[in-house]
Amino acid sequence: MQSVLFLKGKTSKKIRGGNKLNEFYVNTNKEKIGEYRAVSAMENMSSVILNGEYKGIEFEKFYKENKSLFSLKSDRFPLLIKLIDANDDLSIQVHPNEEMAKKNHAFAKNECWYFLNEKESSIVYGLNENEKEKVIEKIKKHKRNELLSIKKVKKDDFYYVPAGVVHAIKKGCFVLEIQQASDTTYRLYDYGRKDEKGNLRELHLKEAISSIDYEKHTFKKFDEEKKENYTFTKLIKNDFFSVNKYEIEKKSHIKKNNDYVIESVISGKGKLKAGKEEYEIKKGDFFILLNNMNDFEIDGNLTMIESF
Repeated sequence: MQSVLFLKGKTSKKIRGGNKLNEFYVNTNKEKIGEYRAVSAMENMSSVILNGEYKGIEFEKFYKENKSLFSLKSDRFPLLIKLIDANDDLSIQVHPNEEMAKKNHAFAKNECWYFLNEKESSIVYGLNENEKEKVIEKIKKHKRNELLSIKKVKKDDFYYVPAGVVHAIKKGCFVLEIQQASDTTYRLYDYGRKDEKGNLRELHLKEAISSIDYEKHTFKKFDEEKKENYTFTKLIKNDFFSVNKYEIEKKSHIKKNNDYVIESVISGKGKLKAGKEEYEIKKGDFFILLNNMNDFEIDGNLTMIESF
């Protein structure tokens, strides 16, 4: 039985999409491609397995029939890995935590962003006000410039975005997003944009205001750890996901950090050896190492973001 699954995802056309996915990762002639769901087991948006005995099988189907290979019991694969191209500002939004999601018969959504854009851009991250009544007043009076906290971002920056944090990716950002497998998003503001039918896009003010976490959020940034032939950085570890970074300089023997791990190659190229399986890997590849192997070897010069 094979130990490595290479996945091909699906693209989504978005009102604020661009063409960075064409240039760097995904060959498509379409315009305004806003995101690429690289690793997805979500209904109607499943990735497809590219290699080995499972080639051509949708990842959603494979996972449901082979949960033991991930040491997971849930009927839903817990993570979704995306590439997001923001050729315009994304809507200002907030995601619900577990409690709020249950009230709305939805799924909670915590996420994190690793930035790939070469030029500096910015994001909305949190609020300048933490008193609920004042926040609601400023939202109703459209005083968003006073309310929203803006952060500058550049290549290799990393942000954890917990459920409840008001946020938005702004124009010029190109992002690898690791998130809980959920599409639950409540829009606070969308710049008066219209959909393809000419209708104003829906806002969800009641749900969004109820979902906001008014506490200030910080998270620990882990130090780099130098290994023999690579650098390892633990970016985040919480109840929802763990995310690590590997900067590999030459042949490296690596022990897995979990029963299964998802690897996203964000730069460079090399060779992967996992048991008897060997593959050429390069920027833009996404693969999963299953729980039937404990370690692997990479020979090359590349950077990977690992999640589980």
